[in-house]
Amino acid sequence: MRIIVSFAALMLSVIFLQLSTGGLGPLDALSGVKMGFNSSEIGLLGSAHFLGFFIGCWWAPRLMGAIGHSRGFATFTALGLVGIIGHTLSHDATIWITLRVFSGLSVAGCYSIIEAWLQAKIENQNRGKSLGAYRLVDMGASLCGQLLISILEPAHYISYNILALICTAALLPLTLTRLKQPELPLTPKLRPIAAYKLSPLAIIAAIVAGLTGASFRMIGPIYGLQVGLEINQIALFLAAFVLGGALAQYPVGRLADAFDRRWVLIFLSSAAICSSVLTIIISNQGTTAVFFAAFAFGFITFPIYSVASAHANDFATPNQSAELSAALIFFFATGAIGSPVLSAILVEIYGANALFVFIASAHVILVIISLTRMSVRPTNEVKTSYRYTPRTSFGIAKLIRKK
Repeated sequence: MRIIVSFAALMLSVIFLQLSTGGLGPLDALSGVKMGFNSSEIGLLGSAHFLGFFIGCWWAPRLMGAIGHSRGFATFTALGLVGIIGHTLSHDATIWITLRVFSGLSVAGCYSIIEAWLQAKIENQNRGKSLGAYRLVDMGASLCGQLLISILEPAHYISYNILALICTAALLPLTLTRLKQPELPLTPKLRPIAAYKLSPLAIIAAIVAGLTGASFRMIGPIYGLQVGLEINQIALFLAAFVLGGALAQYPVGRLADAFDRRWVLIFLSSAAICSSVLTIIISNQGTTAVFFAAFAFGFITFPIYSVASAHANDFATPNQSAELSAALIFFFATGAIGSPVLSAILVEIYGANALFVFIASAHVILVIISLTRMSVRPTNEVKTSYRYTPRTSFGIAKLIRKK
């Protein structure tokens, strides 16, 4: 019973964390447009978040080792609170960009601690159900975080105060729990070169996944405004993307377990190219068409990272999985750091459709590399099972594998 209570506290913290930080990105993009930020500055808001995210993934386990889980979680939540409430003190783009580094730190740090706590508490006999609940809560809260934008007025201090209050609420479940803190986990070493040598294709796919997701989430609101969506419709536009990604996990997982995963990556990237072209074609066909395009785009692109992770693990030993997971998140963050500002510049110069031309170009490269790698070596006949792999912390591999 006490373990159930502990999971409830963790899940509540995940919900509050996703609602506050998940809503901050699109709110910042819309606020930036309203306050006259140029596209490059809006893109830098997204890039700064993922820079902070990467730093947080590296720093969180070390901070946990120094002060423990509860105090570490409180520290990272406080950083997130600073990153949100600081928006109300200035309308300077440089200050906002700096504040987004704090929000990225908060997300990575909090998830690192939550997942370390889950890893310590979950037993093999209830691992599947526990992880299923965690994924459901995480994706559901992410979806609600996008919908929250529909009731928050851009560039208004009340909107940021609401997000700050929700972020503060994330402190309560874990800091008030009476359960003993788990032992501190070993930090996986970050070895990106070794991971690249193990599976170059998986690394490129992780970069493309980061590029795709970060560009859409941060520059997507600008695209939506330019094709005629109202502010409250931007929330539905982003929610359609997340919903499509959530619903894709099961069917894509079946494909990834049944066929050569390189062909699955080629299929998904080819579909992403077609989806990008379709989005450009129907951008002036009304809101329903735009929402459908966002749903299809999320359905196609969201699972690419998980397929890449499964493909890389086909060539890894069980002892390599934690380090491989950390390296994949490193490369995902690398793609996510640079892509929002680059896609924003392209949108500023060439218009809204340049976002999807940029994304389609990245997937063309992924298709070419996938075909090239198929001629270099055969796939491993012994496959690991496909799992939806969140891009949340360096320690996620320890959580999703059996002890």
